[in-house]
Amino acid sequence: MKNQSPEALKACLFDLDGVLVDTAIYHFKAWRKLANNLGFDFTEAQNEQLKGISRVESLNKILEWGKVEKTQEEKQLLADQKNEWYVAMISKMTPEEVLPGTVAFLTAVKAAGYKIALGSASKNSALILERTLLSHFFDEVVDGNLVSKSKPDPEVFLKGASLLGVQASECIVFEDAVAGIEAAKRAGMKTIGIGKPEILTQADIVVRDLSEITVVSLKQLSDL
Repeated sequence: MKNQSPEALKACLFDLDGVLVDTAIYHFKAWRKLANNLGFDFTEAQNEQLKGISRVESLNKILEWGKVEKTQEEKQLLADQKNEWYVAMISKMTPEEVLPGTVAFLTAVKAAGYKIALGSASKNSALILERTLLSHFFDEVVDGNLVSKSKPDPEVFLKGASLLGVQASECIVFEDAVAGIEAAKRAGMKTIGIGKPEILTQADIVVRDLSEITVVSLKQLSDL
């Protein structure tokens, strides 16, 4: 991979929450409301562990933190309740909640000829993209409705590459979660972390948001 030419990088795969739009706060609010209803709380630091993983896995972690045991049937009801609160929140989203630099960068990437896919654990990605007017940028949308394995399993990104008709080594992944970066690495893809370098230590490049990255930067990744 170190000897790839810039032209070998053909596709950009984006996580959704925390990369393109700020929905992480809604997940946090909904999960915290659920925890509070069960008689306990959890911290924002703990919430970092929920980024990029499935609803079921998130619920299991939260119940473990609260030392609460539930049957599978009860867990399903709790997960559904959380999702109901979350959907109610994101249904009111507007394009103003798109993160800085997102629209400009997606526009530039598309103009440069890169294929674009979403690779998210969210099962509500279509609604979010619609509410924030981002749908038209994506050639493919791979989310929790299409894949069964959560990050750090690479399934979501490998599925995205397959649907786009490119090789894994031709893809760049944009992620804000440790689990997402690991998933991309396991898929054999280049990675750009969105967030803090001290957290996303395995990413090839880390930026605060998409306003700090350019198409030229993507081509420079080929030399890493």
